[in-house]
Amino acid sequence: MAPHDGLVHLKEYDIKDSNVELIGTDLDHKVKYNSAATEPAWNDGRVGIQPGLLIWHIEDFAVVPVPREKYGYFFEGDSYILLHSQKATSRDPENGEPGTAKKLIHDLFFWLGMHTSQDEAGVAAYKTVELDEFLGGAATQHREIQASPSDDFLALFPRLTIRRGGVASGFHHVESDAAPKAEITTLLRIFKHHAAPRGRDSVLVYEVDPTWRSLDENDVFILDKGDKIWVWQGRACSPMEKAKAAQVVHDMTLAKHVDVEVVAQTESRSRAVARELGGDVDSGGEEGEFHAARPIRASAARADEGEGVRKLFRLSDASGELAFDLVGEGESVSDENLDGNDVFLLDDAGRVIWVWEGRGASRAEKAIWLKVAQAYVKRLQSEDGNSEAYLTPIARVREGSESAAFLKAIRV
Repeated sequence: MAPHDGLVHLKEYDIKDSNVELIGTDLDHKVKYNSAATEPAWNDGRVGIQPGLLIWHIEDFAVVPVPREKYGYFFEGDSYILLHSQKATSRDPENGEPGTAKKLIHDLFFWLGMHTSQDEAGVAAYKTVELDEFLGGAATQHREIQASPSDDFLALFPRLTIRRGGVASGFHHVESDAAPKAEITTLLRIFKHHAAPRGRDSVLVYEVDPTWRSLDENDVFILDKGDKIWVWQGRACSPMEKAKAAQVVHDMTLAKHVDVEVVAQTESRSRAVARELGGDVDSGGEEGEFHAARPIRASAARADEGEGVRKLFRLSDASGELAFDLVGEGESVSDENLDGNDVFLLDDAGRVIWVWEGRGASRAEKAIWLKVAQAYVKRLQSEDGNSEAYLTPIARVREGSESAAFLKAIRV
């Protein structure tokens, strides 16, 4: 998404560009740690100490905690940092039975809304690196994009809501949903998504363009007109989506008393919703069908759009110059290919791009990991013609602290 024409201040972040130049530069690790040691957000007595989920958003270049009651609620004009910590359970070497939890393992996510500003995205990226330093440098880092979240990210939330707007931040301001409006027309799409790592379904509430072309018969939609709320149930929607819509409407009507009407697509009355959204009697065609692509890409779709083949590359400066070479693809890729003296990039058939850092990798190899991943993505776009490659989630793990998702990807 290109910056809006005429912007005088700092531009809106273009996800196709590298906003993360601060990651992997010559910044010294000690400087980062010292900075982290004075960051109030990391020194609240919970970070790195207690298991669970913590979320912050970036506001005026600062890391601001998100109230726990707002967890799972994101604005597309903002950038967020998430820390998920869980106990690592050791195993009894004699019988293989689970033992006691001896330490915490951490997953760090920086989530970039599609209309976040350049300053917010940069601060989120830098502060994620800083928090990793604070945690001892062993966390798995994930770059998340609103339009194509990883399964690991979605698995954190049984319910996820993405709304338009955001906080005023730095040089960039997005209108708040709380701002007065002459006429309210808000359309929410409610749909189910399967999060692979934990094998469960998440329900997403996603604000979409308020037009009849956004309707899809597989999902449920909530149309808020200010003085009335409509619930439009697609003919193929699931009971889970209907239940979530009822909960959302309940929350919406707590603050205001308005008329609510629920209509199924199969009812003739459902045409009233299409008309409210600018449609006419012919909207949806003769069969009354409505089809609209979902606003996020699932991991299966990413794999289908990619080459569908896993590839493993080595980043090494053993020759005196940094080299990036293919070392295996398809069934030949395994964890036996990994060498603790170097950095490796695993393209998991377009689902996720993983970067693995060996303990003995040089500082130069480690410093450039994200730049190499982004350069690889750009190559996929230009040479292989995969225009959607920039949406692929990117994650980094370190030898000895590999996440379960990475081990599953490398050992397939």
